[in-house]
Amino acid sequence: MSNSIILLVARILLAFIFIMSGWGKFFAIEGTAGYIASVGLPAATLLAWAAAVFELVAGIALLVGFRTRETAWALAAFTLFAGFVFHYQPADQMQMIMFMKNLAIAGGFLVLGQIGAGSLSLDARIGSAKPAIA
Repeated sequence: MSNSIILLVARILLAFIFIMSGWGKFFAIEGTAGYIASVGLPAATLLAWAAAVFELVAGIALLVGFRTRETAWALAAFTLFAGFVFHYQPADQMQMIMFMKNLAIAGGFLVLGQIGAGSLSLDARIGSAKPAIA
């Protein structure tokens, strides 16, 4: 299988999580704000809306391969932040599984941030993709 197809599949799988999560937040913004407030972050409602918009827009950008490197770096940072703030609870096995899932997802984003979207992307189509550093 070609690298471009593998990169496309990777983008689809990673994007799906964030598109669905962001979309879902729009229909449960109070619950999201409550969860954010439960860990002591201020301006929970504003942060909930920001997370919803960011996840949806970044997920779509990743899906189509638009500004993939920048999007992947931003999603890696977001995913690590969310993992440490919301899921790092060593006494709770389920939360630690979620934490490790976030670490793995961030790892995928770091790879995309380094090598880009591949030839089956908007980046390649509009000529904004830079060659990967070896």
